[in-house]
Amino acid sequence: MSEKKDVYPVSAYRRALLHGFGYSYQDLEKPLIAIVNSWNEINPGHIHLRKLSEFVKDGVRDAGGTPMEFNTIAICDGIANSDGYSNMVLPSREIIAASIESTIKSYNFNGMVMICSCDKIIPGMLLASVRCDIPTIFLTGGIMKPKIFEDGPLKGKT
Repeated sequence: MSEKKDVYPVSAYRRALLHGFGYSYQDLEKPLIAIVNSWNEINPGHIHLRKLSEFVKDGVRDAGGTPMEFNTIAICDGIANSDGYSNMVLPSREIIAASIESTIKSYNFNGMVMICSCDKIIPGMLLASVRCDIPTIFLTGGIMKPKIFEDGPLKGKT
C-alpha cells in the first residue's frame, strides 16, 4: 500500500469534509481505496457493474481499508456509432483517464479498484492507473448477457 499521509493544515479541512459525509476517524486512519466504476444506466455493457462494486467494497473493508466509490463516463460504441457520433468514442478514453487521475490525486487515495467493461473504457482506466502510480486492481465485467424480448432472446435481422 502507498503510505501517503495528509499534510497539515490541508488534512484537517479534508477530514472535516469527509467526517461531514459520514466517515469516522477510524475510517480515515485506514488506507483509502478508490472504487472507480464505469457503471451507468445508459450503456448496456455496464449495467451489471453496480452490483460488483458492493462486493468489492465489502472486500476492501474486510481487508482493513476504507472504500470510496466514484464513477467515470462510459460511452457505448454501438449507440454512439449508430447515431453518427463515432468521433466521440475514442477521445472519451482520454477524458476517462484525466477524470480518474484528477480524482485520485485530489483525494490522496492509497490504492484503487477499477470496475469496468468495454474496449474504450478499460484502456482509459489503464492510462489512469499508470499516471496515478498507486496499487491498482482491475475487475472487468465480462461480456453482457443476451437480452430477452417478448419471451425470447433478442436477435438481429440478417
